[in-house]
Amino acid sequence: MADKCSEGLLNGAVPGERGKQDKSVKRGNWGNQIEFVLTSVGYAVGLGNVWRFPYLCYRNGGGAFMFPYFIMLVFCGIPLFFMELSFGQFASQGCLGVWRVSPMFKGVGYGMMVVSTYIGIYYNVVICIAFYYFFVSMTRVLPWTYCSNPWNTPDCAGVLDGNISSHAALNLTHLLNTTQKRTSPSEEYWRRYVLQLSDDIGNLGEVRLPLLGCLGVSWVVVFLCLIKGVKSSGKVVYFTATFPYVVLTILFVRGITLEGAVTGIMYYLTPQWDKILNAKVWGDAASQIFYSLGCAWGGLITMASYNKFHNNCYRDSIIISITNCATSVYAGFVIFSILGFMANHLGVDVSKVADHGPGLAFVAYPEALTLLPISPLWSILFFFMLILLGLGTQFCLLETLVTAIVDEVGNEWIIRRKTFVTLGVAVAGFLLGVPLTTQAGIYWLLLMDNYAASFSLVIISCIMCVAIMYIYGHRNYFKDIEMMLGFPPPIFFQICWRFISPAIIFFILIFTVIQYRPISYNEYVYPTWAISIGFLMALSSVICIPIYAIYKVCRSEGDTLLERLKNATKASKDWGPALAEHRSGRYAPAFSPSTESHLEVQPLQPEKGQSEVAAASPMQGSNGSAHSQDSRL
Repeated sequence: MADKCSEGLLNGAVPGERGKQDKSVKRGNWGNQIEFVLTSVGYAVGLGNVWRFPYLCYRNGGGAFMFPYFIMLVFCGIPLFFMELSFGQFASQGCLGVWRVSPMFKGVGYGMMVVSTYIGIYYNVVICIAFYYFFVSMTRVLPWTYCSNPWNTPDCAGVLDGNISSHAALNLTHLLNTTQKRTSPSEEYWRRYVLQLSDDIGNLGEVRLPLLGCLGVSWVVVFLCLIKGVKSSGKVVYFTATFPYVVLTILFVRGITLEGAVTGIMYYLTPQWDKILNAKVWGDAASQIFYSLGCAWGGLITMASYNKFHNNCYRDSIIISITNCATSVYAGFVIFSILGFMANHLGVDVSKVADHGPGLAFVAYPEALTLLPISPLWSILFFFMLILLGLGTQFCLLETLVTAIVDEVGNEWIIRRKTFVTLGVAVAGFLLGVPLTTQAGIYWLLLMDNYAASFSLVIISCIMCVAIMYIYGHRNYFKDIEMMLGFPPPIFFQICWRFISPAIIFFILIFTVIQYRPISYNEYVYPTWAISIGFLMALSSVICIPIYAIYKVCRSEGDTLLERLKNATKASKDWGPALAEHRSGRYAPAFSPSTESHLEVQPLQPEKGQSEVAAASPMQGSNGSAHSQDSRL
């Protein structure tokens, strides 16, 4: 039994099927399914799990937030995750190639590419800042420990400054916290030394050379890990996807042994059941699930496209989704145990030290680490964990763009030179990230984070659901999955895909619009022109969908607009499994012109097509013909 399971795992076969050698020679595959699962976990588990979820949880009712969070996971997160994995795996194509299923909606794939480009640019800047903190932590005393540095101001009040007694330091810190005048040494180090923050988003100032150097390091690391595509990145993820859990566990064990840790954890988990009736809590839960899993970025489709055709992606989607959410909850214990210790040390409430985003990663948590013995060690571990969490997501973002380009061109020349495509995308990403390393860089980074990948993702995901379920047809798609996995999707997923998940996505969109507030950074309020640029970035990905749809309709055959629409939305004849040995049933190769022309419309008439194709040519089962070449790339 163990041998059979092992064979199925290595060859990606569904349970009960004989192992298949269905590798795509030209395009490549994962070495085994463990590589795919680890890569997808690394993609889904990112910085947001550490610096956003714990804050959302305590702000929205503590343990009570877990209830809507897991409801949204079950009814929206896992179904969407399964849909994208099965979509990419069935066609063995990236986020552009899969839209042979309904060519008019190929603009959705271009929208995914635009979103991944934006995220890839600023995400690597966050990684480069983590690299910077990682390098400067290699010292005996962390540079943000005391207020005796040239960049500090008279308002700085550190709890470990040696010129006052410990008791006086606590009293002074408490007084300054209550009067809102205290600035911590970690905050001044972040704003006045690392960023040398300018006063306005339009005042770029100079490029921060240390950050620029770290940005170069980040892109070199990403490129080297992807130099051979999934063949090289699949080996790297054995470390990058697993070691963060080792660091989380080390920090968790250290955190819960500190005085005040229980207070912080209780602040994180204590249920406030009255908040469960608040629509904002449900909106935050749905948004966090949606954005955390990486839906509509194109990365899930891309990673699944390198799977063997018969891999059980249904099982994988459940494992990866639950792992992602469990990591978020686990990270909350790590964060709030340390913040509880810090609040206890300062004599203030936990809410005074709790933060999210860059404020948590580069100000609040580093300050808490200075209170620990051997603080440089814990700082090195923490920032190394952030680097690995970021790299796991960045690998998939870059691979999404490279795969889409290579699949779209599709000839032998570019396939052989995929490494140069990867290098070109990495160099472009580095150059586009340079403005984010200026003195106003953090303003632009937060602008991209808030607008480039917000409501546009929701629109893209909603249109994808509609295109697959209602344009291509849910019956066709369910039969495709049955052909691939050996069983149709469970009834629960069929209902979610057709009704529940699109409804929740629409709810997220409405919630995002209602809850919209102009972006600000601490006391700085963004000018109108900057917010306009943010909306243009968001619009730039969505606008791809109608523009390409109009183009496709105009280029389609037909005498009337209705005929053109039908032809533009009809699945192309090369839609289906990429390898010849998997093109059975209605995807079976045609042997005569008449049969070929008939097969072209079969994806929209499966019942009729299967019987006629069976009469025209022998059924080619998944274990039949031994063709190993791609039918078309």
